[in-house]
Amino acid sequence: MNAFDLVLGATLVLVALLALGARDLFRAIVMFIVFGLSMALVWVRLEAPDIALAEAAIGAGITGVLLLDTLGYLRRRFERGVEPEAIDGETPLVAHTPRVTTSPDDGGANRVHPRHSSSGETRP
Repeated sequence: MNAFDLVLGATLVLVALLALGARDLFRAIVMFIVFGLSMALVWVRLEAPDIALAEAAIGAGITGVLLLDTLGYLRRRFERGVEPEAIDGETPLVAHTPRVTTSPDDGGANRVHPRHSSSGETRP
């Protein structure tokens, strides 16, 4: 083991902690991509070029692009203020989700209140 291996190992740990601790999703995705590329270097150092290529292509490349695309889609959707989509003219599924509450007088057991949707509306 030489100094490069130690630096590479420390870099992996640091990048993983930065990815986990990032408050901004874009920064977390970029750190995830950097982590994947660093892991590819680790696999090269371990003389496993086939796994290194797969890690770089799939772990950092394709997954990173899909995550960035999903983040862009979600940002565009929330900037426009789009409501949940209805299915076949029905109200959105969120409106039909029962609310689960815990009351101190029932011994802490969860109770489902089907008359209340998750948005707080009362239904008959």
